[in-house]
Amino acid sequence: MGRTVRFGETEFTLNLTGLHCFFALKQKVTIPYSTIKSVFVDDFDAPSWMLRMPGTSISPLHIYEGSFKHADKWYFLSYESRQSLVIIELEGHNKYAYVIFQHENPTEVAAELRRRVRNLQMGNQAGDSIKK
Repeated sequence: MGRTVRFGETEFTLNLTGLHCFFALKQKVTIPYSTIKSVFVDDFDAPSWMLRMPGTSISPLHIYEGSFKHADKWYFLSYESRQSLVIIELEGHNKYAYVIFQHENPTEVAAELRRRVRNLQMGNQAGDSIKK
C-alpha cells in the first residue's frame, strides 16, 4: 500500500513510500498522542473545493495525497478509496486539524491509537492526583 504506521513512546508516525510519498510531497506525518482528540474508522468524501497545498488529487477516482485546506482547517489525506479510512481529529497540532489515511488494518490502527491516547490521559490524571 505504500503506507506504514509506527507507534512510538509519545507520538504516532504515518510513513509514506513510493508513489504515495511522491504525490503527497511528504514522507511522513508525526502526531503527538497528546494532540489526538478522537480516532475512528469511517468513510470520507473530500469536499471538491479543498485547496491542495501541496498535494495531489484525482477527485473522480477518489485519490488524495498530501496537504489540503478547507474552511480554514488543514487536512492531511492519503487514500485511494473513500471507505474504511482511519480518521484522526487533532487539537493543538502544529499544522493539521485532521489526518485521514487508508490502511490495510484500519480498525487495529484506530484501536491502538485510542489505547495509547487513553494511557497517556490516565498517566496525566494520576500525575495530577499526586500533585494535589
